[in-house]
Amino acid sequence: MRYQISGKQIDIGAALQTHVQTELGEVVGKYAQRATDANVVFSRSAHEYVCETTVHLSTGLTAQAKAHATEIYAAFQACCDKMEKQLRRYKRRLKDHHRERSEPVELFGASSYILASDESETDQEPDSLQPIIVAEMETQIPSLSVGEAVMQMELAGAPVLVFRNENKDGLNVVYRRDDGNIGWIDP
Repeated sequence: MRYQISGKQIDIGAALQTHVQTELGEVVGKYAQRATDANVVFSRSAHEYVCETTVHLSTGLTAQAKAHATEIYAAFQACCDKMEKQLRRYKRRLKDHHRERSEPVELFGASSYILASDESETDQEPDSLQPIIVAEMETQIPSLSVGEAVMQMELAGAPVLVFRNENKDGLNVVYRRDDGNIGWIDP
């Protein structure tokens, strides 16, 4: 597994890098034997250290965790515990589905846009009704079952996930509703 351990305006020593590699390697090896790479970023937020970890699995799923603590090792340990909990749940769900994915998740390219809102002109009528596009980028749309899409959305901590339904060959959306349940849009 490839590790990328970095700090935002923090020097990361060799001892911390070795600690991260051994601890994260044990957790990932225990629950997900086929991890491809891990990205660990340390930063400061006022008096606390923040640790953000992203692990990419060969199945195409991504697990993310973030934790805060007053010491850098404690922040990593809390983040590692969250990652272990997510991977344990992921492994349990795979067993519950009685389905082994023999091939990685198929990904399709799509465009992603971020639209800007002009808050300064809320009282005035705009010249054009077309929104201003601030950012345009390429994104990947995975080909998953509905259960795997919900699992991917929860692992990523995202409020919404667009995916190609394996069973129907159409684009679907799963999202977290305000009442805490999961919504599924199947057009």
